[in-house]
Amino acid sequence: MLSLLLARRCLPRRLACVPRRWHSAEAPFEHLNPVTEQDVQQFASILPPSSVLSTLPPSSTAASELDQYNNDWMGKYHGKSTTVLKPKTTQQVSDIVKLCWERRVGIVPQGGNTGLVGGSVPIHDEVVVNLSNMNKVRSFDPVSGILVADAGCILQSLTDYIAPHHHIMPLDLGAKGSCHIGGNVATNAGGLRLLRYGSLHGSVLGIEVVLPDGTILDQLTSLRKDNTGYDLKQLFIGAEGTLGIITGVSILTPPAPQASNNVILALPHFDNVLPLYKEVKRQLSEILSAFEFIDRTAYDLAVKHGQGRGLTEEEVDGAQCFVLVETSGGRRDHDEEKLNDLLESLLGADQPLITNGVLSQSPAQFSSLWSLREGVTEAVSKEGKAYKYDISVPLSTFKQVVDVTRDHLRSKGLLHDGAVKHVIGYGHVGDGNLHLNVIAEQYTDEIQDALEPFIYELVASHRGSISAEHGIGAMKTHALHFSKSDVSIALMKQIKQLFDPRGIMNPGKVIEL
Repeated sequence: MLSLLLARRCLPRRLACVPRRWHSAEAPFEHLNPVTEQDVQQFASILPPSSVLSTLPPSSTAASELDQYNNDWMGKYHGKSTTVLKPKTTQQVSDIVKLCWERRVGIVPQGGNTGLVGGSVPIHDEVVVNLSNMNKVRSFDPVSGILVADAGCILQSLTDYIAPHHHIMPLDLGAKGSCHIGGNVATNAGGLRLLRYGSLHGSVLGIEVVLPDGTILDQLTSLRKDNTGYDLKQLFIGAEGTLGIITGVSILTPPAPQASNNVILALPHFDNVLPLYKEVKRQLSEILSAFEFIDRTAYDLAVKHGQGRGLTEEEVDGAQCFVLVETSGGRRDHDEEKLNDLLESLLGADQPLITNGVLSQSPAQFSSLWSLREGVTEAVSKEGKAYKYDISVPLSTFKQVVDVTRDHLRSKGLLHDGAVKHVIGYGHVGDGNLHLNVIAEQYTDEIQDALEPFIYELVASHRGSISAEHGIGAMKTHALHFSKSDVSIALMKQIKQLFDPRGIMNPGKVIEL
């Protein structure tokens, strides 16, 4: 705790006086107009009746039918939109946006609404443009592996579509059964395969975007190499719908591995994680595709809520944390030999880095081991209300960040009275992404005030990032400067002003204007 206090004293003065609330959520956007009955009539001339959901005439949608669009899946963020539009074509999106531009009506682009930072739900009464009806694969080249798809295609559906052609999507997420590829690109989603295949900034070859004035920017190239000037698509990858609505994506899909294996390893101390990572990389080299960290509490919650089981109770006795290692290669016997050699060397060492390990022996066991990691999110949701912090910090500080946060909440008396049940950490060791979750009985101002800006200051003290892969959304706009300099934020505001001078596109998200 002393080291944290010293680190906080060394923070720039401007970090100590950050507002803990995103103040724009307290009052309507004065520069925007609400949706009117006349607007709904105009939308009805663009879309069929079934694609216009509104509590305003001439539509007759019940307010309860809009709940799934106004609220995030965690029940943490709530909007008051009266109108949800579900276009099927890019031209329909363009016509909608053009009308909103002329009327100065705020727009919230929405995909599967699986985000964690309130980026895909309205803050007030903006119109929601939900892309779930834009769900067609436009083309797929099995030779190059280049897929072109509507933004509303579900990630799992795309995975299933290209599987017969022996390709896989370059990203894999726990929400793959409901998240949309357009939302993945808009948030620059990372996920479980980033260690092997890199980020979407590399695998996305082109995009189609409807700009805030309704103009269609068509950059759906299927070229691997295009060195003609500014790479505009990069501005929209990770912009969270604040610069335009992504309607189409061209993405490079890698060949499917011929063999995939995984192993769960129990570690007696967190200090063993980095030496283990170094040794695993050395021995597995080109076939290593994932190296996932799970602390003991997260593992226990996953098992408690039926998310898989890899080790017996005797085998996990004394384990402080766990690591899930996945390999993807071209020959099963070669990969299994490498994994067996790895386990033998780890368990046979004079000072073993692990206490136990289980290598999957069947597809069912492979899935069960992955469920221990992917199922943590669902287990957390069953356990209570979660304050989720998706952060990047040096690998050596993963446990320290979790422990310091727990000690801080204990010092505030929030662990003793049962308000906070657990503080857990899990994530992607391969890219330094820690998922810090504080699980409480209920969302309360007292817990929120204890966590922010404390966690952001803690991350800044390690020169980390307040968002590793889930974005800024509505949750972290006030805290952006913990990870971005004044110069960077000023340039971001200039880019926003250039593309969206009327401020209609996903207002109040990412940056405060």
